[in-house]
Amino acid sequence: MSRFFETTHGIYFDDLDPFAILHNARYVLLFERALGAFWMHVGWGGFQDESRPEQFHLVRSNHVDYLAPVRGVGQVRIRVFIAHLGASSLRFRFLMMPLDRDVPYAEGHRTIIHVDPRTLRPKPWTDGFKDVMNPWVEAPQAP
Repeated sequence: MSRFFETTHGIYFDDLDPFAILHNARYVLLFERALGAFWMHVGWGGFQDESRPEQFHLVRSNHVDYLAPVRGVGQVRIRVFIAHLGASSLRFRFLMMPLDRDVPYAEGHRTIIHVDPRTLRPKPWTDGFKDVMNPWVEAPQAP
């Protein structure tokens, strides 16, 4: 079983589209909030801290598959996994689920690239960062 981080988020009236379904743009926002909570949980949440070079990363891609509608106001759970930790990249995997069942409303992933803050060119993660992230990396899937 994979190690994951999970957080709960509210769905409010202003998050809904005209059909009272969670607006598609809000999924990425909720994934972003869950990722921020994960960073804080592992001790890497402080931004603008020059002593933490890992904070300098850029989002390469976001992807969301909408599997079932989130209807009305309430709460959802977001699970955060690390799907892959590369030399300078990191791919997160997300699941959005109801509170009472492990059946996803949506799943997605985000890839970030660690960059040099001056050149914005890819830069390898530090060993200290990898040491903190490695326990969260999902086990490879069997073929």
